[in-house]
Amino acid sequence: MKVEFLPQNVKSWYLGLIRPVVDFFIRLELNPNFFTTIGFVLSIIAAYMFATGSLRFAGLIVLLAGTFDIVDGQVARATNRVTKFGALYDSTLDRYSEVIIFFGMAYFFVNESMLKTSVAVSIALGGSVMVSYVRARAEALGFECKVGMMQRPERVVYIGLGALIHQVVLILALTIVAVLANFTALQRLYYIWQQENTPEKLELKKQQSATPETGTTDAA
Repeated sequence: MKVEFLPQNVKSWYLGLIRPVVDFFIRLELNPNFFTTIGFVLSIIAAYMFATGSLRFAGLIVLLAGTFDIVDGQVARATNRVTKFGALYDSTLDRYSEVIIFFGMAYFFVNESMLKTSVAVSIALGGSVMVSYVRARAEALGFECKVGMMQRPERVVYIGLGALIHQVVLILALTIVAVLANFTALQRLYYIWQQENTPEKLELKKQQSATPETGTTDAA
């Protein structure tokens, strides 16, 4: 049984909700990197709001920044502006956004002498970075790796809604992210191991190891 921490019907509902906004931006023919940059700037604002204790406002900004993260991809595909640099720029600013937001939360909890919660923030940050790293490294090696329970959309929604509702809910959300983000990184590692060790792959390795090397080696 597959466990979804952000059901697909919820994702589809939200995409439908913001569709008119996306269509408006498409008609403006703005560069998708513009929306990526806005999302990053909003993340800096959210981090500041977290650090100063304005948790509800910070949660709202996190959700808004996450929306712009959706918009940039939608606009890029609709206007045929999908580029390798755009993908790299998006991924880079996404990582910086998460680091900055988690730093803002850590600052707040340390300032409130809630050291255990600040540790949870650090663990959540580490897991979030590793989820993205494993996928990037796997794809560089030729694998597809989009599996996992706690991907970026789930992290954004849990942190944003948690902060928007109440500090206690935010702490619970952080704990869930800390555990499941690291689990997702391991889940992706196992998924790649499975792909590497399919019967077809194993048979190919067996054939390659059984094939003698040919050719000569020039003397230095």
